[in-house]
Amino acid sequence: VSSSVALQTVLFWGSLTEPGAYPWVRLAPTRTGCHIGIFQSVSLWELGVFKKAKDALVSFLPVSPPYVLFLTYSQVQERPRALQAELALTLKVLENMTDSALVPILDQPLHTLRHIHSQLQACTQPQPTAEPRPVSRRLSRWLHRLQEAQRKETPGCLEDSVTSNLFRLLIRDLKCVASGDQCA
Repeated sequence: VSSSVALQTVLFWGSLTEPGAYPWVRLAPTRTGCHIGIFQSVSLWELGVFKKAKDALVSFLPVSPPYVLFLTYSQVQERPRALQAELALTLKVLENMTDSALVPILDQPLHTLRHIHSQLQACTQPQPTAEPRPVSRRLSRWLHRLQEAQRKETPGCLEDSVTSNLFRLLIRDLKCVASGDQCA
């Protein structure tokens, strides 16, 4: 349970905003190829697909009670990078699920998550003329703990954590990153 708590702490960095504070203002992309603003709202159809996938995952996994521990990110420019790292782990875990019954259920959610990940990559690539921005100590520690969790935790623990945090990642974190500095 303690390793699950530690992993949940790492994965639940997502209180990028106070609960319920979702600005719905469309933002223009900040750079060429970066269209993360399109993810400020998720269609009901997509949410339904993700709910079906999460329900299927829960039925296959021994999900423990979620531990909600918040790690607030206050630096707007670091939110996309943190979300990209968490999304990469989510994709890695879901793509490596071995139960063949889950493959058709996870197909559309994986497609959507890959699309979001590619948009985040476009938004986090340093611009050729810009000086690389140093990573804050807080983000550096969080990224290190995320890498540690991937090395040390069992696949079941990672699957449990990813499943528990799927909707938070999709609804809260993604919308907050898409909202930029409009997300408090």
